[in-house]
Amino acid sequence: MGKQKLHIVKIGGNIINDKNTLSAFIKDFAQLDGKKILVHGGGKRATELANSIGLEPKMVNGRRITDEANLEIVTMVYAGLLNKTIVAELHQNNCNALGLSGADVNTIQAHKRMVKDIDYGFAGDIDAVNHKAIDVFLQNDMTPVFCAISHDKKGQLLNTNADTIVSEVAIAMSKDYDTSLIYTFEKNGVLRTIEDDNSVIEHINSKYYEQLKEEGIIADGMLPKMLNCFNALQRGVSEVKIANPTILKNQNQLHTTLVL
Repeated sequence: MGKQKLHIVKIGGNIINDKNTLSAFIKDFAQLDGKKILVHGGGKRATELANSIGLEPKMVNGRRITDEANLEIVTMVYAGLLNKTIVAELHQNNCNALGLSGADVNTIQAHKRMVKDIDYGFAGDIDAVNHKAIDVFLQNDMTPVFCAISHDKKGQLLNTNADTIVSEVAIAMSKDYDTSLIYTFEKNGVLRTIEDDNSVIEHINSKYYEQLKEEGIIADGMLPKMLNCFNALQRGVSEVKIANPTILKNQNQLHTTLVL
């Protein structure tokens, strides 16, 4: 008997900021058959709140520098406002959702990123995902909803990239499940021409990825996302897709599928 199917979906980009688009996504996610996990970011909302109180977030290579004040902001936004808003709306759509940070039930343990060229502050790099604890929720018909906050098991919360969280959670759960990973954002997939939403590159393997990187077609914030995708495939995840969130109700729509 084969492994049970598990869908793990990451929602990001501008979808979270648009109430109508987010509501449509939540409805479609709630209707996904079988066991599922949702991971969300929320960097833009965190930046807006920081700016409103006079804090200016600093970014390097698409990643946030998290000082103590900004850690408080991202924790409030990710683990509080956004996480509970999404969970409440999932319940409205009859999905038995459970909002979590990595600190809850020690689900995602990390360490503060080492300072090399850049001090990222309270940024967390993941050490372990407690797949047995997550499986308890799944086996009891709960849908975990993770925000982008982890912890170091020494009382310190850490800001952790949501693309990395979803990749590591998918890898951990693939021990027990046939795991499908979907990264959703406002584009239709990985685009050859950023201004043309129909220029989707439908299949990318690791060799083609290197070529696209050299050509500058894959750059900036898409680079860490793609690294996470290939890391997931190399470590047991059965399929990875990058797509517009409407893929949840229409599997045949234009999207990018990644293969090794």
